[in-house]
Amino acid sequence: MDYLILKALHLIGIVCWFAGLFYIVRLFIYHAEADANPEPKRGILLEQFKLMERRLWYGITWPALILTAATGGWLLKFHSLAQSPWLYLKFGLLALLLTYHFCCGTLLRALARDLVPLSSHRLRLLNEVPTFLLVGIVFTAVSKTVGTGLWALAGCAVFFIIVVVFFLKKLQGKS
Repeated sequence: MDYLILKALHLIGIVCWFAGLFYIVRLFIYHAEADANPEPKRGILLEQFKLMERRLWYGITWPALILTAATGGWLLKFHSLAQSPWLYLKFGLLALLLTYHFCCGTLLRALARDLVPLSSHRLRLLNEVPTFLLVGIVFTAVSKTVGTGLWALAGCAVFFIIVVVFFLKKLQGKS
């Protein structure tokens, strides 16, 4: 298969995978918040969120992961690992992303059994994790240097800390 077609399919897989990961946790947040509603609204919302979560997870997120992994593995034949140290950082970030993916799957199964293991506040924080990984992976892959990927991650982390501190101060002012 042509390298550029393979690379395009890889990027399509990545975009769809991240879209699924971003949206699934957003659904988890709504699911957790719906659990506090009185019946019959609670039951109706929970069943709808379970359906949406299941369709997103198995219809988009998993297939996108598989497409990303298959095309990424195929793209490796075009790169020498010895001459591409940036790939090791990308693999490390990918390992973290896969861990996140499987944690989301665990949350999905818990919510399907009517267990809400995390509050909506904690889920909101969890929803930021793939942003860091996306920034690190993209900067590393585009620049093909370890340093740029690490600087991008550090910049993203500093920005996130500033935003969290801002919102915590704002919340404390409302108390």
